[in-house]
Amino acid sequence: MEELIRTNNVVTLSFVATLLKEAGIQHFIADENMSVLDGSINALSRRLMVDAERANEARQLLKEAGLGAELREK
Repeated sequence: MEELIRTNNVVTLSFVATLLKEAGIQHFIADENMSVLDGSINALSRRLMVDAERANEARQLLKEAGLGAELREK
């Protein structure tokens, strides 16, 4: 798995998840339930993960959607 995005913005995560789903790219949002532990203050970012074999395709998709600035460095 490769991390594409790390953010607390649930709207961005939802949008990216929808884009990936429509493209047939499986994804996983890690640390999604950690807000329960940090008291819902968003101290811990959520990480959007994709299969390493499709990471470049996912990165290109997000760049085309105007989310290139959200991407984590490789």
